[in-house]
Amino acid sequence: MEAVLIAAIDLVAMLSPSRIEALAARVRGLIPVERDGSLHQLVRTPAARAALDRLITAWKQTEISGDVLAGILVGAAFAHQHAQRECSVEFVWTGPTTPFVATRRTEQVLLDLISHAQSELFIVSFVAYDVSSVVDALNAAAARGVAIRILLETSTSHGGSLSIDPIATMRRCVPSAALYVWTDRPEPFTDGKVHAKVAIADSNIAFLTSANLTGHALERNMEAGVLIRGGSVSVGLQAHLYALIETKVIRGA
Repeated sequence: MEAVLIAAIDLVAMLSPSRIEALAARVRGLIPVERDGSLHQLVRTPAARAALDRLITAWKQTEISGDVLAGILVGAAFAHQHAQRECSVEFVWTGPTTPFVATRRTEQVLLDLISHAQSELFIVSFVAYDVSSVVDALNAAAARGVAIRILLETSTSHGGSLSIDPIATMRRCVPSAALYVWTDRPEPFTDGKVHAKVAIADSNIAFLTSANLTGHALERNMEAGVLIRGGSVSVGLQAHLYALIETKVIRGA
């Protein structure tokens, strides 16, 4: 039974509620040895087919009826939808795509996050340049009253590790933003860098990504990330960044 439950959870995460309802309708009244071969017609991606195969294999090893399996699928789908309303996690990808997995690009997600911010934004990146779309979105957010804080790595002449000065660039491009640096780095962080790439809006949406704020990263590189809506991650991450400011680990530039 545990294997069936795990397989059902995996499957409902890949299919729409209507597809799950259709699968449940197909298996009602069946027993494992009579499983309907047309079930595979209801799934389209290789990953979903593999998940369905795991569910069928696990079901075959039990004596539960199709009615019970249908109930498991419907219940798992409801629980998944409820969890998504509380906290959703979306895969974000820039680079080559396939027809099998729907993704949104890094720039698209970042601009969407900025445009939906109502009161505050906190962005962390290693470098920042050649991102006119992001600069425009940040200035538009500032114009509607959003408080913007940005933590960046800085140049070697200012205690950082870069030959360029992203702080000066950002100050010129988004003059209303409060800028921060991490230059006081005692052991064990002596040679450390601001290497995190994070954007948080209103303590409610967090975007964690491999991409820097550069044109190449947002348009050409192979970059991956996750967008988290709701839950405790955004709250905790923003609270941690504010705590770094309050304890003077990072300071205003």
